Amino acid sequence: MRDWIRSDEEMARCSEVLKVLIFLTCSLHLSSSVTHSMQYILTGVTPGINFPEFTEVGQVDGQQFVYYDSNIREMIPKTEWILKVSADDPDYWNRETQKLQGAQETFKVGVDTLMRRFNQSTVPPTASVFQKHSSPEVVCHATGFFPKTVMITWQKDREDVHEDVELRETLPNQDGSFQKRSILRVSAEDLQKHTYTCVIQHCSLGEKMVLDVPKGPNKLQI
Repeated sequence: MRDWIRSDEEMARCSEVLKVLIFLTCSLHLSSSVTHSMQYILTGVTPGINFPEFTEVGQVDGQQFVYYDSNIREMIPKTEWILKVSADDPDYWNRETQKLQGAQETFKVGVDTLMRRFNQSTVPPTASVFQKHSSPEVVCHATGFFPKTVMITWQKDREDVHEDVELRETLPNQDGSFQKRSILRVSAEDLQKHTYTCVIQHCSLGEKMVLDVPKGPNKLQI
């Protein structure tokens, strides 16, 4: 979301609205000088959520007076005093709607560009599973990934395991990437009888990364 610095054309638009506002203000405060603030809030979001991809909200002194979004595709007044603009300029609402439809397309391109750049900056993890000799602890270690958020879980015969699991803090690497490890305590006997796997999920991966836990004190790396 951002507040736009208005061009001369946009300032003219603001002036049209302020003419009505000044008239209203003067009728209420005839003997005092009053300062008002006008703000337009434009928001662009990615598709796929229950919210319009583009909205504009116009406010004067914190009160909403116009509204537009990509679903209704029309600028609509939200207060009675703004309706007086169309008395002097019958084409005002149609013209403003067309401007916002153009701004909507500009925002869509901008959001798409930002998302492409964000996706290009993701780095998948390198992962390994290992167990030290005679230790009941199996370690699943993911490193070199970006961004920071990652999920590491365990499965036993394809069923999720939540007990005897220690999830360590995500730590930074010197190159700006991150690392994280999860430790599973399991007996040697249980490890031989069942199939244990470490499951890693990260936004850079098209699908889950699944690593089988070795049956002996060795290491598997992907």
